Amino acid sequence: MTLSAAIRKALEKRFGQQARFDVPMSAHTSLRVGGPADAMVLPHSIDELTDLMRLVMDEGIDWYLLGGGTNLRVRDKGIRGVVISLADGFCGICPDLSGNRIHAESGARLSAVCRHAIESGLSGMGFAIGIPGTIGGAAMMNAGTADGDMAGVISDLRVLFPPERIETVSRNDLDYGYRELGRLPVASGAPILLSVSLQLRRMDAGRLKTDAESRLARRHASQPAGFSAGCFFKNPKSSRSAGELIDRAGLKGHAFGDAVVSDKHANFIINRGGASAGDLLGLMEQVQTRVRNRFEVSLEPEVRIIGEE
Repeated sequence: MTLSAAIRKALEKRFGQQARFDVPMSAHTSLRVGGPADAMVLPHSIDELTDLMRLVMDEGIDWYLLGGGTNLRVRDKGIRGVVISLADGFCGICPDLSGNRIHAESGARLSAVCRHAIESGLSGMGFAIGIPGTIGGAAMMNAGTADGDMAGVISDLRVLFPPERIETVSRNDLDYGYRELGRLPVASGAPILLSVSLQLRRMDAGRLKTDAESRLARRHASQPAGFSAGCFFKNPKSSRSAGELIDRAGLKGHAFGDAVVSDKHANFIINRGGASAGDLLGLMEQVQTRVRNRFEVSLEPEVRIIGEE
C-alpha cells in the first residue's frame, strides 16, 4: 500500500525528523541495492514505537522491521509502506556482572555487544566476532558460525506484540532452528524484538581479547571485502557446505551484470559497485540452477529478499 499524503503528514507530525520519506534502501543494506521505501521511521522510545504500530495497524499499512541491513536484499522497486528502524533509539548495552549476563537492546550493533562482553570478562560470544548487523537481527535469525550460535547464549527476549503488548520470553520457550528463530510461543501476529539477555561465563578479559583478535584475523583472511551480505546461501543438510558446492560447480568469479561470486569465498555474492537487485537475483538463480543440476542439491538463500516485484 502506497502511503497517502494524509498518512505522510501524520507520520511527520508525530515523529518529525525521525520520519523520512522515499528513502533509498541501497543506503541501508550492506549489498548497496534496493529501491526506495515509502517511509522510514526511527522511534526513540517504547511510547513512540507503540504509537507508530497503532497508526500503521489502524490504517492497514504494510510495515517492515529493519535490523542492520546486513542480511537483506531489497528489490529494485523498493518497499511500499513503512520501514521501522530501532538503530537510533534502542541501542543500549548493559553488562550484569553479578549474573554473568549482558542485556542489549535490539538495535545495538553485534560488534558492540561482543566488545562489551570482552571488556567485562564474559565469554560465550566468540563465535559472533566479526559478524555484522544488530543483536536483534542476530537473535531473530539465530546467527552463528561453526563455533556456536545465538541460541546457545540467549537467556530471554523482551518482545513487543503490536500494538502494545510486551512480554519476556525465556530461551526454554523458543523454537530455534538453523538460521531461524522459528516461532514465538506467545500471542499472534508479527513480533518486534525489543531486547536480548545473554547468559555468558566469566573469563579473563585479556584472554578474551587475544582470542577475539585471532578470530577476527582469520575471518578477514578467509572472507572477501566489498559490498556483500555475508554468506548468501544456507548450508544444506549434507556433508558439503554451500560454498564448497558452488566452488565445485565452477562458479567462482561467475558474474551477472555487476554481481559476482567471490573468488575468495564461493558463498559470498559481491556487488562490484553498480549491481542492481535484479543482477543479484539473476546470479542467485544461476548459482541455484548449476548446483541443483550438478549435485541435486537445492540451495536456500540465507539472505532475506523483500520489496515490490
